[in-house]
Amino acid sequence: MIPAKVKIVEVGPRDGLQNEKEFVPTETKIELVNRLARAGIVNVEATSFVSPKWVPQMSDAAAVMAGIERRAGTIYSVLTPNIRGFEGALEAKADEIVIFGAASEAFSQKNINCSIAESVARFEPVAKAAKDAGMRLRGSISCALGCPYQGEVSVASVVDVVERMKALGCDEIDIADTIGVGTPKRTREVLAAASKVFPRERLSGHFHDTYGQAIGNIYAALLEGIEIFHASVAGLGGCPYAKGATGNVATEDVVYLMNGLGIETGIDLDQLVDIGDFISRAINKPSSSRAGRALFTKKRDGVAACA
Repeated sequence: MIPAKVKIVEVGPRDGLQNEKEFVPTETKIELVNRLARAGIVNVEATSFVSPKWVPQMSDAAAVMAGIERRAGTIYSVLTPNIRGFEGALEAKADEIVIFGAASEAFSQKNINCSIAESVARFEPVAKAAKDAGMRLRGSISCALGCPYQGEVSVASVVDVVERMKALGCDEIDIADTIGVGTPKRTREVLAAASKVFPRERLSGHFHDTYGQAIGNIYAALLEGIEIFHASVAGLGGCPYAKGATGNVATEDVVYLMNGLGIETGIDLDQLVDIGDFISRAINKPSSSRAGRALFTKKRDGVAACA
């Protein structure tokens, strides 16, 4: 049941950089997006059209989208929380917009002061506008494997939000382990249930490595036939609910895993390792990718070529 080919959605430029305190130069963001596309990433989450007041790092969204080199066959996604954000995405000629909701009532109330149902309803005009414009629509479900406030999140709660996202017309739906507490057994249970109400081939796994479970959870998702995974080059991004903890799973680690399993990604791992080094140096932070660090060291020292 393990797929022969998977799609990697690169979230580093948006989800990875959004919480960096020091502003990352627009030119660096553009170069990052361009290099990722050239390495074979076919879906790059480039930026976010949100209020600069709330996410200052994404204040240059329009400039980033205007500056990137559009590579044929590559989907450039942007996060859009409201109609104003959608209008910015439309003007920037984004290929896909991303909306989001939580599987946890406590998380929804704490973060946006409304229920899950109310939060999804807020996206109805955005979803309709996207469909009317012929744009791809992706829905992301946070806290699908656990919540920092209520703890366990039921499988039924995840399925409920999947059905709500489906009703909005989402082309893909992300099952996100926002705080990285999920384990392989729970991952399989949630994905198996979600695939009963939404096409398996359009579900994606978004795993954080806070507790070192991301690669195990990805393998578990592969066993459930999942073909789309999110990752962040150099492991960009942290977990705001666990101080100092690793956040997004590193793209280099995911591609290394896929190569070892003989699963096609279309991504050049050698280029990816260089990109991880590039962005780590640019933001003056060490890479969180274990495979990336090991392969870069081998490459630098001339010990062996990248697999």
